[in-house]
Amino acid sequence: MTIISDPYFYMLAIPAVLLYGMAKGGLGPALGIVAVPAMALVINPVEAAAIMLPILCVMDIFAVWNFRKKFDSHHLKILLPAGVAGIAIASLLMGHLSPDAIRLMIGIIAVVFCLNFWFRNPSNSKRQGGRFSGWLWGAAAGFTSTQIHAGGPPVTIYLLPQKLDKVVLMGTMAVFFAVVNYIKLIPYTLLGAFDATNILTSVVLMPLAPIGVKLGYVILHKVPQRGIYRFLYIALFVSGAKLLYDGMF
Repeated sequence: MTIISDPYFYMLAIPAVLLYGMAKGGLGPALGIVAVPAMALVINPVEAAAIMLPILCVMDIFAVWNFRKKFDSHHLKILLPAGVAGIAIASLLMGHLSPDAIRLMIGIIAVVFCLNFWFRNPSNSKRQGGRFSGWLWGAAAGFTSTQIHAGGPPVTIYLLPQKLDKVVLMGTMAVFFAVVNYIKLIPYTLLGAFDATNILTSVVLMPLAPIGVKLGYVILHKVPQRGIYRFLYIALFVSGAKLLYDGMF
């Protein structure tokens, strides 16, 4: 029973965990997709995902506490059942689909969504999310989150056009991914992803979880809503481009 001892792993893992915590604390889940690819530069991607999941579950506790009573139950009632369905499908197909193909698909969707928003200059009026749209993106988020920990872009694509208050937006995302991540523990455990080395490495990195979440939460409350939304669209575009790059190369 040993932890990963490679110093290069921790040079990448420490900032990656902090960044993911900041994403959960208020900077948006699309920002968090850099964590697993960064760690995967040193270790196997499956191992990186298994190490991150317990840390994400700890982050979720702090994120949900921060955003308690600050979420949109209407959108959660649509997204959560679809997310669970997406997890179930992804679990059945685990190991049978190319992660690169999933990265390419989500990357294309995220990039096109942002370009469409920026260049078509859509109306500023609030738009209520339809059930079909919520089911589609919720299932996509559950699926991609289970396969490659990249559920942020699909949920962001669904929620950003709703123009929710910035705190309610982040609270809704926090609750959604808390439920998704804890359910994901089941297939990851059944597939034997949590060996002693992965668990102990997760425990070593775990104290960074509340620090990252707190940093993100502080930034969220200091930046105006327009700035938060502008940042989220940019983060979504960058994360989509990163997924495209990872899928092609």
